[in-house]
Amino acid sequence: MYLETAEEMKQKAVDAAKSGLAKIRAGKAMPSMLDGVMVEYYGNPTPINQTASVTSPDARTLFVKPWEKSLIAEIEKAIRNSDLGLNPQNDGEQIIISIPQLTEERRVSLVKQAKTVTEDGKISVRNARKEANDELKALQKEGAPEDAIKSAEDDVQKLTDAYVKKMDDLLAHKEG
Repeated sequence: MYLETAEEMKQKAVDAAKSGLAKIRAGKAMPSMLDGVMVEYYGNPTPINQTASVTSPDARTLFVKPWEKSLIAEIEKAIRNSDLGLNPQNDGEQIIISIPQLTEERRVSLVKQAKTVTEDGKISVRNARKEANDELKALQKEGAPEDAIKSAEDDVQKLTDAYVKKMDDLLAHKEG
């Protein structure tokens, strides 16, 4: 049981890192860039993709077409106030976002941000290892055989190493 729980927790950490890395724009316009933007919709913060369609007609432009025209100003405000550094333009029908070319300074900043996201994921993976090992120590105190506990700890460590490698691979893919 401890191994399945640890693996589940580690997979959640990898999934969270993937999600975090997907939000880091790498110079190409992608609708997923706006996934974290929340729009005030009838008094409730709502994900932008539930209030508008987001499309990318080319590598440098995003179109955000609200399902209700009354939301244009709210969506524009939410994008401008996000930490994405984007400057939306409203044409009355939709919001047009031009994605600027990446400067070297911005590239370095994005790599740093990606490293932070993956490091947070690695910390979560290690925390899952610690919880699994704590469960194993409790089982040992209850009388479980020492060699079985040692073998299980080795399995947990192998699993941890595999998930840390997944995090490193995610970062290498994002940097590449």
